[in-house]
Amino acid sequence: MSPETVFQIHLVLGYVAWLLCFATYMLPKLKSMDRPDAQRAIATLHSFRFFGLIFLLPGVVGPSLPASFAQFVAYGDFLTGVLAMLALLTFRMRPLFWFFVVAFNLAGAVDIIVDYYHAVRIDLPAMAGQLGAAYAIPIIYVPLLMITHFVAFYLLLRPQPKAAWAFAGDAPAS
Repeated sequence: MSPETVFQIHLVLGYVAWLLCFATYMLPKLKSMDRPDAQRAIATLHSFRFFGLIFLLPGVVGPSLPASFAQFVAYGDFLTGVLAMLALLTFRMRPLFWFFVVAFNLAGAVDIIVDYYHAVRIDLPAMAGQLGAAYAIPIIYVPLLMITHFVAFYLLLRPQPKAAWAFAGDAPAS
């Protein structure tokens, strides 16, 4: 089996495994939580995206991995991780918290989509070995990150139950 085929199988199965796990264990829990706590849980996961800076470390990734790809991946992840941390730090300041929730999810989702575009453009599957120790990131970590971005947007956009509005003090008095 060619390295390209192995990489593509790994990538697809990474999404399949996380979707199965997420749908069974994580999504029901997130849906049962109130919105701020669910978003805080997602932000906690994304706060570790500083780890993407590993793509800049010589010896961790191969010398033939294009620097333009590695730098874009590294700094996009770093930005998303910092925005997620800012969301966590501003949890009690709700307008700021919501701003950072939207910001890290937009930045993170766009980062992953653009990373996929760059990966296709440089034919990353053909040079998957150049990922070195970072190989596990796109195979194991990125699928979970992308899934949680979609879930975060879903949770942000779904209608909130009227009972929750009443508790928030936004419901009209009767």
